Amino acid sequence: MTPQLGRIVAAHGRHYLAQSEGKNWLCVTRGKKRDVATGDQVQFVPTSADQGVIEEILPRSTFLYRSDQYRSKLLAANLTQLMIVVATEPSFSDDLVSRALIAAEAAGIAAHLLLNKTDISAPLPAARARLDLYAKLGYPVHALSATQQPDLALRTLQPLLRNQSTILLGQSGMGKSSLISLLVPDADIAVREISQRLDTGKHTTTFTRLYRIDDDTSVIDSPGFQEFGLHHLTEGMLERAFREFAPHLGRCRFTNCHHAAEPGCAITEAVARGEISAARHDVYLQLRHESQQQPGYR
Repeated sequence: MTPQLGRIVAAHGRHYLAQSEGKNWLCVTRGKKRDVATGDQVQFVPTSADQGVIEEILPRSTFLYRSDQYRSKLLAANLTQLMIVVATEPSFSDDLVSRALIAAEAAGIAAHLLLNKTDISAPLPAARARLDLYAKLGYPVHALSATQQPDLALRTLQPLLRNQSTILLGQSGMGKSSLISLLVPDADIAVREISQRLDTGKHTTTFTRLYRIDDDTSVIDSPGFQEFGLHHLTEGMLERAFREFAPHLGRCRFTNCHHAAEPGCAITEAVARGEISAARHDVYLQLRHESQQQPGYR
């Protein structure tokens, strides 16, 4: 049969849902290949009325994934922006926020932070203060309440999402599902169809899935995460992914400086002066340590 072009809108195991001209196709890959991601543009060959085999992944403009020394977890491809969803309650992890921002920087994807549940007033000042660190680094922070002020939340989000391919990332409990329901009113119907087609038996977010808002706008929902490894980033990639390091790179006494405890390190000196957050520098040191671990290391 004639090959067709499609976009992957969901992935679970070795089963993928490709959308082509408004129709969903349940696809598999040949052999044991599992490097297809939600958002990928693919070429597939139909094998029946609604099934096919993926033959080729078209070149990606961007690719987001996380990894440790054992395996990689594909998140999405061909993104233009990432939105990290945090909330006033429950508390969010600054470590995970930094890791997601670093992943976006390394992948060349614009990043925003969404502070949800602003109607919970008691913890709101503390949450705003914690996010001020990222705002000062140039990451836009948007405050909203998806459930209590849905109209205002929509007015905030729609201009940001227009003509973009956006992924929502966040820990469990931050309110991503409420945001998706707000942005995609028929999301529950789509979830049921996708779950049935991929045979997951679950309607919760156990896999990454893409929703088209219009021809030029899409939003990708992802499972809540509690860890975000970046084992695939080299030391050089890591240091360039910290925006605040940029003015100081190349100014260390030693050209092979690791920005840890070396004398004459411009980065650690900036930390001592308060120009770089000590907590962010700690994240860098931890990620550098993780990137050096070899498979099988415990």
